[in-house]
Amino acid sequence: MKKFLGAYQNNHMHWVGDGFPVYNLFSYDRLGQTLSPFLLLDYAAPYNFSPTTEQQGVGSHPHRGFETVTIAYQGEVTHKDSSGGGGTIKTGDVQWMTAGAGVLHEEFHSPEFAEHGGLFEMVQLWVNLPSHSKMPPGKYQD
Repeated sequence: MKKFLGAYQNNHMHWVGDGFPVYNLFSYDRLGQTLSPFLLLDYAAPYNFSPTTEQQGVGSHPHRGFETVTIAYQGEVTHKDSSGGGGTIKTGDVQWMTAGAGVLHEEFHSPEFAEHGGLFEMVQLWVNLPSHSKMPPGKYQD
């Protein structure tokens, strides 16, 4: 039988860039090894974005040694990285990104979503890679 460690909640929303209003449901910073191999879970609760011609999201930032699993419930995110990888995560899509040895990565609302606006809702889980798997090149699975 597994031991119940506790219930945690976070009612504080913060912005990642100007396109992702998220609630950090858990993080390694707060709960450490009790979560291993999970590093964090961010939930972008439904948020209505107005149509715009501006890019909304987060510019180039590094990732290394972990995977992200992104699930799009509503809205679209276009992403690209320094290895030449990229694409658009659309409503209903799931994407795994393995950062491996490291990538510079950016993600913004897709041009189509930005043009029309609408509800945006996603979740992203970060999973730490074992030490023997931290150095391969980055890759995507859609």
